Amino acid sequence: MDPVPHKFYHIHGFHSRSFLDLYGSSKPEMAFTFECLKYPMKKFYDTFSSGEFKGDVLIDITIGPFIQHLYATLEYFRHIILLKPSDHCIVEVKKWTDSRTGAFDWSHSSTLATEMEGNRVGCEQKEIKLREAITHVVKFDLNKENLTDPIKLPQADCLVSWSTLDCISKDLEDYVRNFRRFSKLLKPGGSLILYGTLNSTFFIVGGEKIHLVKLNENDLRSILINEGFVITHFEVSQKQAVTNLIDFDSVVFCTAYKEQTL
Repeated sequence: MDPVPHKFYHIHGFHSRSFLDLYGSSKPEMAFTFECLKYPMKKFYDTFSSGEFKGDVLIDITIGPFIQHLYATLEYFRHIILLKPSDHCIVEVKKWTDSRTGAFDWSHSSTLATEMEGNRVGCEQKEIKLREAITHVVKFDLNKENLTDPIKLPQADCLVSWSTLDCISKDLEDYVRNFRRFSKLLKPGGSLILYGTLNSTFFIVGGEKIHLVKLNENDLRSILINEGFVITHFEVSQKQAVTNLIDFDSVVFCTAYKEQTL
């Protein structure tokens, strides 16, 4: 057993810029080009360009200040609402959305998104459109009955979760409880997109281990079905990163829809 307890994302937080440098930058030493940039961006692009995922409101509960996957949503949703558990993370996101000095440089991701779409829209224009589409960045609190109290959010047409549920849940039972709470933000019939790692227990930021609940393919399938979701796509891809920053063996990309209640 690890003698040093892992920290929890929603309780202890982590340094957002260090997280971006390690897991989302264009630096040559960044080990997760496949897992955090090319693969998820392609999966999100393919999913939304199918035309089957669209509506008015998309709620995103992605880990850290990641925004790279959201370029794919721009033609299909009017409003994007980001939910984050820490003020530090919210500040980092807003630096970028407000084009402030010192904001993280996401140009490598907008370039990749532009190439995927056949260069129909320039990189700078794509970044402008995403900044305009992100209408709210809201803090959530697991201790509150309404996760975003005092703000009451509209129910979403699409809910996106990238690893946040894995970080805020102590174990599988807790994962189910948290999944149930966040899924209430989604309209009946609405679409769910999940992306994250499988069989992982931690990732490292700033030399500190951040907890991840260990989740396998069967666990995730069972949770979705038991919580009233119909899986429409489920894809597992083996890891390509060679690193000690996170212990995982694969990533999963899943789409589903919330069954209508009678």
